Amino acid sequence: MEIITKNLMYHYQKNTPFERLALYDINIAIPDHSYAAIIGHTGSGKSTLLQHLNGLLQPTNGSIRIGEKEIHAGKKDKQLKDLRKRVGIVFQFPEHQLFEETVEKDICFGPMNFGVSEEEAKKRARLVLKQVGLSEELLQQSPFDLSGGQMRRVAIAGVLAMEPEVLVLDEPTAGLDPKGRVDIMEMFANLYKEHSHLSIVLVTHNMEDASKYADNIIIMHKGTVYRQGSPEEIFSNPKELIELGLDVPETVRFQLKLEEKLGEKIGQPSLSLEQLITQVVGHLKRREIK
Repeated sequence: MEIITKNLMYHYQKNTPFERLALYDINIAIPDHSYAAIIGHTGSGKSTLLQHLNGLLQPTNGSIRIGEKEIHAGKKDKQLKDLRKRVGIVFQFPEHQLFEETVEKDICFGPMNFGVSEEEAKKRARLVLKQVGLSEELLQQSPFDLSGGQMRRVAIAGVLAMEPEVLVLDEPTAGLDPKGRVDIMEMFANLYKEHSHLSIVLVTHNMEDASKYADNIIIMHKGTVYRQGSPEEIFSNPKELIELGLDVPETVRFQLKLEEKLGEKIGQPSLSLEQLITQVVGHLKRREIK
């Protein structure tokens, strides 16, 4: 589903003494079947924006369109059940939202809440458990007997079982060790490749993940969109991002330091180790020819 915002603005506690502007002048376009990453400081508006994607929050000014569904400021829309089925959100530490007696019941809860039969929900539970890399043998176990990583995968499976068209990920690797982080991100990448209808919106502080997986990056800064573009465009001026207090991929940071030492540029910022090696080798060969 395509997502478009027009002049979207959001105030917390509107028309009260505690009113606070959280978002303003948000104009973004996320195409159908795309992988977008939203980056920015804590407090930049990332989480507030993502809660508009399935109607948890509604604009105080402007509008948002998700697929065919339009939500306009000033018009309280209560018909949001279908939207929340089509846009699934995986919040930070989703394992904290587990509550059922068994893994199967936890995964089935969402689909059945949206009208899916118990038989169909159980069928989906077996399928999505495999998709998140867990065995069917866990279905009758308590989710609270699992490891932290397994619990997170079960929570993600519960969102996938609703068969969303947009998967919104709010810092999905928070608290995981490096291997766990890579495993989870690769799992989402595979889901994206395997499902031609699926769009992913990733909120992250990790620039390696943003540059490696996303085809579109949105930088949030002080409640508005600072810049939007491809990873190549976003990281083409890494010094600007560093001055904003944002991180850049390790390969880009290494290249910056190397260029400072050499006193010259060696090429466009490298978003992967392979690209960095190619650029460095090419630059050294050109220097030898000179």
